[in-house]
Amino acid sequence: MQKNYLNNEEIETIYFGGGTPSLLSIEDCQLLMETIQDQFSVVADAEITLEANPDDITIEKLQGWKKMGINRLSIGIQSFADEELQWMNRAHTSQEAIGNLQLAMTEFENITIDLIYGSPLLSDEMWYRHVHKAIEYKIPHLSCYALTVEEKTPLHKHIKLQQKLPVDGDKQAHQFLLLMQWLRDAGYEHYEVSNFALPGYRSLHNSSYWKGKHYLGLGPSAHSFNGKERQWNVANNQAYITAIGLGNIPSEKEMLTDENRLNEYIMISLRTMEGLDMNEVGKKWGHEKRASIENEIQKYLLSEKVIKNETHYSLTDEGMLQADGIAADLF
Repeated sequence: MQKNYLNNEEIETIYFGGGTPSLLSIEDCQLLMETIQDQFSVVADAEITLEANPDDITIEKLQGWKKMGINRLSIGIQSFADEELQWMNRAHTSQEAIGNLQLAMTEFENITIDLIYGSPLLSDEMWYRHVHKAIEYKIPHLSCYALTVEEKTPLHKHIKLQQKLPVDGDKQAHQFLLLMQWLRDAGYEHYEVSNFALPGYRSLHNSSYWKGKHYLGLGPSAHSFNGKERQWNVANNQAYITAIGLGNIPSEKEMLTDENRLNEYIMISLRTMEGLDMNEVGKKWGHEKRASIENEIQKYLLSEKVIKNETHYSLTDEGMLQADGIAADLF
């Protein structure tokens, strides 16, 4: 039903994630892979990533994933400390995180891990140990996020009832600044606000989003983009399955205006190492809009939150702390 959404474009990246695909059997994963390859034109050297919980990793699964064509693993480590993992209601232990990460490294070279900073239990010393463990293991890619507490989650309820300590925004900002310096010193490229990579190991899949490339999302809650509109599938699993069984695409759509596309370009490009390309703005949205944005961004140059390199504006470390706010101010 979605075969023609991308207008027969070649598929350069495939990403199994947004849920817990590591729970699937190798046979189910293989069926999904074969179906994608049968229905779409996939380039020979496509980046194919699978998200895995540390406690799902076994040598049998690693070898099965590798055999079916997975060539990049994203492992949700979150923390190397048991007290933090328990506080965040994570199922795995620090021993499982370390042991299964080491096991994964015997089968896969291209690995990315997630780390969380800014929890009430995370001291600067503990954060240093987490980051430098990843550096010691030469993990080629890290995605690092400030702890966010979503409403209607057990964690949110515990904090609201004062059963757990709240999150401190100033502490999160401080630990993010430490993170940037440590990884820079270790030779990592800070190529997007939350993403760091050793040379040659940037995520091609995520980079496609940031470059405005088209993509197709399959499954409940999945999002798609074809250059003109955004499409998102219903989140409810049963509603999704029922609709598919009736031959319907259970999704909503939003047509993008020129203003929508400009705002998205500002938001996404400012989050990247390359920054906001004013030549691109002028070419696609006109010189008047370019002049308006350049006028508005001057205050961030003066406050040293933004730097200019020829026709590009990019965020400094301090600017990274306010990335979304700066972008919104330029809309």
